Amino acid sequence: MRDIREYAILAVVAIVLASLIRAFVGLAFYIPSESMVPTLKVNDRVLVSRMTYRLRDPRRSDIIVFENPDYTGRKPSAIARPFQSLFELVGARQRKDRHFIKRVIGLPGETVEVKDGSVWINDKRLIEPWLPKDVVTDWPGGSKLVVPQDSYWVMGDNRSDSKDSRFFDSTHFIKRSAIIGPAVLRVWPFTRFGHP
Repeated sequence: MRDIREYAILAVVAIVLASLIRAFVGLAFYIPSESMVPTLKVNDRVLVSRMTYRLRDPRRSDIIVFENPDYTGRKPSAIARPFQSLFELVGARQRKDRHFIKRVIGLPGETVEVKDGSVWINDKRLIEPWLPKDVVTDWPGGSKLVVPQDSYWVMGDNRSDSKDSRFFDSTHFIKRSAIIGPAVLRVWPFTRFGHP
């Protein structure tokens, strides 16, 4: 009986610590799609910092995790929430389509346009060294837009297979308040361990 009680206490402590770490420090994020290939692949896991953007603003080329602006799923119950936090902390589970991971391309106040197979910022072609040389960026029916002051324009590195600022239903922009943090470290697989 004493062993059961000790295991129960350890489980509660682990859940509380996981929730605190997830809320204030960071969490592991599982890559569910090919939208960031070749930089990040399906089943990769990255460590996302919650502290970085308390010290500075997002920068162009940062890979960020943010709340999907078109997410319509249900939030977990109060009972399930701590367990969800524990699983999300280690990158073992996350709610489908609740969060996305993309690269910051357009900053507040900038003009963004997609033309001639490239992204243009303030009427200048953006040099994107993180993309393979043969990548063509398309945006059928897209137009020149100005990024609002509290928002960012984001895109996946896999430009032909990424739901990003070009295609969000509710808005083309990600609000600063929706950003969880930058991916600071790829922790899985070990063979590709390092900065994403």
